[in-house]
Amino acid sequence: MALTTSTMLPLGTKAPDFNLPEVVSGKTTSLATFADKKALLVMFICRHCPFVKHVQQELAQLGKDYFTSDLAIVAISANDAKNYPDDAPESLKAFATELGFTFTLCYDETQETAKAYTAACTPDFFVFDEERKLVYRGQLDDSRPSNGKPVTGADLRAAIDAVLADKTVTDEQKPSVGCNIKWKPENAPSYFG
Repeated sequence: MALTTSTMLPLGTKAPDFNLPEVVSGKTTSLATFADKKALLVMFICRHCPFVKHVQQELAQLGKDYFTSDLAIVAISANDAKNYPDDAPESLKAFATELGFTFTLCYDETQETAKAYTAACTPDFFVFDEERKLVYRGQLDDSRPSNGKPVTGADLRAAIDAVLADKTVTDEQKPSVGCNIKWKPENAPSYFG
């Protein structure tokens, strides 16, 4: 495990499109899937990472809390499933079911979507406004597996609530921290390492 922080993609960046299979239903998911929603949260997560395990209940709660709101949520796992079988689609399907995820969980087998978003770690969060411009990228909150601080989702929730209320999201944003995305051999992007 390499402790990795977000790349902090420039604010205002347009959300890259993608076409990925959803692990529970198998249906293809893209940006168009969420066109009727005012805001979009894209999360890069996985099943095996201790940083994701630390916040997985909050991620599930986040999905429940915003389920009827104007926020769309898509989670994407891009880890190399060959070397990390816990992050293979079948395992991710069980993960989503066990935690009762109310949001879409996709698998990025080629890792091209992760690269398009410059995703670096799990978890990594990106919030886009109605025009699908990036307004937040960074941490869920200040909690880490070893620091004893409670998992609240405060930073991410504040950004989401601001977008939904047509308010400006603060540009004081702290990077997310977690395990690096497990790139396939010879597939790591230039921004990694």
